[in-house]
Amino acid sequence: MTMQFTLCFGAYQGKDVTYHLEKVRDHQLAGLEFYRWWNLDLSAVKKDIERIDKRIVSICARYISLVDETLRDSFIAGIRETIEAAKSLGATSIVTQTGDLLSGVTREKQMNTMVETLKVCAPLFEKAGLVLEIEPLNTLVNHPGYFLQHSDEAYRIVQEVDSPHVQICFDFYHQQVSEGNLISNARKYFDKINHFHIADHPGRTEPGLGEINYHNILKALVELDFTGLVGLECKFINDTDESIERFKKEYIERIFPLEEVTP
Repeated sequence: MTMQFTLCFGAYQGKDVTYHLEKVRDHQLAGLEFYRWWNLDLSAVKKDIERIDKRIVSICARYISLVDETLRDSFIAGIRETIEAAKSLGATSIVTQTGDLLSGVTREKQMNTMVETLKVCAPLFEKAGLVLEIEPLNTLVNHPGYFLQHSDEAYRIVQEVDSPHVQICFDFYHQQVSEGNLISNARKYFDKINHFHIADHPGRTEPGLGEINYHNILKALVELDFTGLVGLECKFINDTDESIERFKKEYIERIFPLEEVTP
């Protein structure tokens, strides 16, 4: 089994979740990544998933700060809801953001708060058979004030939680902006990474339009025997259908023998 490529919601501007699932099927991708599940009619989407035979593989947790200990109960309540939504949709992972840096509270204290909260969440994910992923994001371009930016801190947090059900979502675009050194860091922290996102820089565009060498990155993931999800979380500057087919031909088919590509 090799890595599985997914489409992220928003790839087709103005189109709904059903349209995206149909495109996942048409392009023979592994599934759809969705964000604000609370905006969905879950029962209706579940019927679409069964009809189209493509599932939502990843969703986001509610956007409640992980670094503010006064919001711990709210965060955990949101996680319980999100787990139930994930089970309904067939998702295997839930991505959480960390919230913004708190003024007047030391960084160490905020990291410890995250660890303590994630330790409470870990048994919930173990019971559900799901993975919770923390995601570092860049503050220079897209998320000013966001707490977790660097892969080394994400790794330290996950190590301290010490559960296979709490891992990292490593976004190559964000990490290029925040720290560079992409392949080395992906290798260094690989044992705690559950999921990758890809987009080019600058502009968070589709691979091949910027400075990130995704041929070498994907080859490195093959060498690491990565078998998880790789999400196309990018802005398609050109026609989305044509761009996805170009990505498949210029990247996937050049790196993997056709018979080894997981649809």
